[in-house]
Amino acid sequence: MQKLTAANVVASIKQLPKNQVYNYINPRNKGVIRIIDVLIPEGPISIKRWTPSKGESENTAKVESISSQLIWRVANAFNENHPVNLDRVLGASYNTRSVIESLLAHTPQFYFCYPGRIEDIAGRVEIKNGHKHLIWMPSCPHRNGVIEEKQTNVAISEIPMQSVTYDLVMSPAIEGAEIDINIMRRHTQIQIALYLIGLHLGFRTWIAQNDKGIIYNDKPLIEQNGIVNNLQDEPMVYPHDGAVQAGKFIDCIWFQNHKLMPAIMEVEHTTGITSGLTRMLEFYNRLPRFKTRYVIVAPDDDRKHVIRETSKATFKPLNTLYFPYSAVEELYYLCEKRNLTRHSVTEEFLDCFMEKPQ
Repeated sequence: MQKLTAANVVASIKQLPKNQVYNYINPRNKGVIRIIDVLIPEGPISIKRWTPSKGESENTAKVESISSQLIWRVANAFNENHPVNLDRVLGASYNTRSVIESLLAHTPQFYFCYPGRIEDIAGRVEIKNGHKHLIWMPSCPHRNGVIEEKQTNVAISEIPMQSVTYDLVMSPAIEGAEIDINIMRRHTQIQIALYLIGLHLGFRTWIAQNDKGIIYNDKPLIEQNGIVNNLQDEPMVYPHDGAVQAGKFIDCIWFQNHKLMPAIMEVEHTTGITSGLTRMLEFYNRLPRFKTRYVIVAPDDDRKHVIRETSKATFKPLNTLYFPYSAVEELYYLCEKRNLTRHSVTEEFLDCFMEKPQ
């Protein structure tokens, strides 16, 4: 069976005619899309979109980007001849999800369809009208640049996304601080999820100095397996002037084999994204240049704010990635329930959970 990749998706969209605009699959959406640029092999894809009936035009439309991370997540969702609901795959993480869906539907190997929906209530099963899906059919291509519907007798049982359960965590009191307890708890839960993801992937994790007193499973984080006790002991940090001090209050840093630093992350549950970026930039300025990821971890609803702040000239050197909470919990769930390990996870797989803001 063929496997769809981001490179396949990008190559197909690059073959779409450039001298036309594209409609959305949903006829109620009167907007149109134009492809501006397609970067081979794995994106990003630049587009413009506007709604003529609202008096908008291409000249006033801004250029937007469909990130490589989004493209990888879409590609990973498809198996040959199996309908996929991209809204469920991408959730609220990306505001261009309807664009990538519509562009794919114009490529020869993708059709849209409405499979039946299995409704099971108290043992009474009915097949209801289904939601819009895409189906990848490489052995049955249609004409390039047009949308075609595929009739299907498939019925889908839409199992809800599995819940992520957090063990009891207690955050340390911060003297003189007035912080909403629910905000503090959510911030701590995401830190714990990042720590546990790291543990599965063979990373040791630094947690900010002021969060070392977090109690997880009845023990302080400082006593947990895989927690870095002191940045002074890390050979990637201590030799560099000021780096230990600069990294001291960064929320989460992953280390691997004392030779790699897979990610440097700031968890921003409130609007204080600038402070996290500033801490990471100070750390960046104290280190030699090596391959890593500088990441803002934030709620899905904060995407626009993250993009606005990370795109400022001051923070451009970081090439910041955005790791939405939904993607953190998706990866955490996979690690916990499917027992992912470093040997089963590639860099590309890890990257597809993070978005490069444009």
